[in-house]
Amino acid sequence: MTPTDSSQCLEQLAGEFWDLECDAQPLAALMAGEKLEHDALFRESAADYERRARRTAELSMALHAIGTDSLPLDERATWQLLEHELTLTQELLAADAHRRPSLFPAGPEFAPMYYANTVALTDVASAERYAARLATVGSYLADIGDNLRAGYESGIRYPAALLRRAAENVRAMLDTPIEQTPWLKPFASAVTRSRRIEAAGEKVRVLVDQSLRPALARYLELLEGPLSAGARDTLSCIDTPGGTAFYEAQVRRFTTLRRAPEAIHRRGLEEIERLTEELKRVAAAAGYDGRLDQYRQFLEQDSRFLASSAEALREHAECVAKRADKRIPGFFGRIPRITYGIETIPEAVSLRMPPAYAQPNPADRSAPGIFWLTALPQRCPLYVLPSFVLHEAWPGHLMHLALMQEMQSLPKFRRHGGLKYSACLEGWAVYCESLGAEMGIYQTPHEHFGRLNSEMWRAARLVIDTGIHWYGWTRERAIEFFTTHVSLSADTIAAEVDRYAGLPAQALGYHLGADMIRGLRANAEQALGERFNLRSFHDAVMGAGPVTLSLLEQLMGHWLERQHGT
Repeated sequence: MTPTDSSQCLEQLAGEFWDLECDAQPLAALMAGEKLEHDALFRESAADYERRARRTAELSMALHAIGTDSLPLDERATWQLLEHELTLTQELLAADAHRRPSLFPAGPEFAPMYYANTVALTDVASAERYAARLATVGSYLADIGDNLRAGYESGIRYPAALLRRAAENVRAMLDTPIEQTPWLKPFASAVTRSRRIEAAGEKVRVLVDQSLRPALARYLELLEGPLSAGARDTLSCIDTPGGTAFYEAQVRRFTTLRRAPEAIHRRGLEEIERLTEELKRVAAAAGYDGRLDQYRQFLEQDSRFLASSAEALREHAECVAKRADKRIPGFFGRIPRITYGIETIPEAVSLRMPPAYAQPNPADRSAPGIFWLTALPQRCPLYVLPSFVLHEAWPGHLMHLALMQEMQSLPKFRRHGGLKYSACLEGWAVYCESLGAEMGIYQTPHEHFGRLNSEMWRAARLVIDTGIHWYGWTRERAIEFFTTHVSLSADTIAAEVDRYAGLPAQALGYHLGADMIRGLRANAEQALGERFNLRSFHDAVMGAGPVTLSLLEQLMGHWLERQHGT
């Protein structure tokens, strides 16, 4: 096969893989700006997964028939990422991952809400299309239920604590008045008004009442009925048929590394030791030399660090965001063309959701990115807020993902695949938290403590996630370890532990990804000396797009070689 033939075959395969992704995940395709001919938002039936397995195997065979030696650098990167995604998909299918879907903190009930929050109604057609797509959610929840029953019949059992959490989330949604649900929100903020748009809104209101809510109620009955009756007391996913292979695949999925859980556990313990010393130095600067525990107690108990309301917390976040915006051009050469906003997570679900999360803008820029912030001020003390803003908004997730969407030279599966590369995405966001010190975002020792406490939180995840799933830790032991090392409210710590139980290995990518980026920067600074340019380094890391950590290392190695040559 000639170099030209190899490139053409790879381009075709990349397109075919993207077609498969769009078919398998219609909501992700919509977020990427694809125009779908059908109304389905999700594909979760057993037949969908069987079709996916067959097609993935076909594409994998075709990919390995392409020689890589003659491919240019960007195309070799595409080949490696295709190989990574196809292999991982096959491993997860073999481990029956679809029969053990995540139920908490963002279970099947969250995805339709996420969709509603991305929709901007600009005309009658968009309103009617939104109603038609929402009408398919009942079938999606039924398919999820079938998968859960199939998993149960094969011996898969969920932890009792996790099922209680998941049921609470669904019940909170069912208890929310229809007009206050996310599904009606797009009509409240519609750009235009007309009788037909109002008619579509009424159709959605009836749909929520007569279809979505009954479907959610049936899902809740499954959680509280058969699944709870057979629930287990342990948290580890390994305590299920095929659980070891599932966890190992999850580790590869979320870290993009082939690293043993034992090594990850050790790394977490090392980082906790290092960060404890840094926290002691900050405590000394705040007047608590040698009294880190007392400093923590002061921060946790002093009311000045709690916003007076959800609205006040959001306003504080907006002020920090503008403080960061002013400094962005000094640290980054490439800046996205889209904007973002800050909104409050509904109070009914705030206790069971992370304190903050990012919702990227649709690729067609029909709506802004959203930094979602808890409605409960005690879950986000003001001294922690700057690190949350840098992580979730700019220069963290919302900026990173927006730049990825603008990389027109990349194949679509790379340009729109950021959420599948957790270690790259989350690692960058954690790196941005520490970058905030150089940007001048942290203005008091308390805010520096908040940043280090957030980093300690991510290091503790390495220990707790592997502790739960690899070493069989109990919920009580995980909570005790967390409480010893991280300053968070008791409710937040309990919810985090349940999150790690419900999303095996997802928490591992944060610190490992930041480790990689900090290491790459230290290497470049040492190699280039006074020629090192931080803006150029940041643009190169973000310009790599969504990649595995090993590929990021390769690409930054090539960038460093070019810097030597200039």
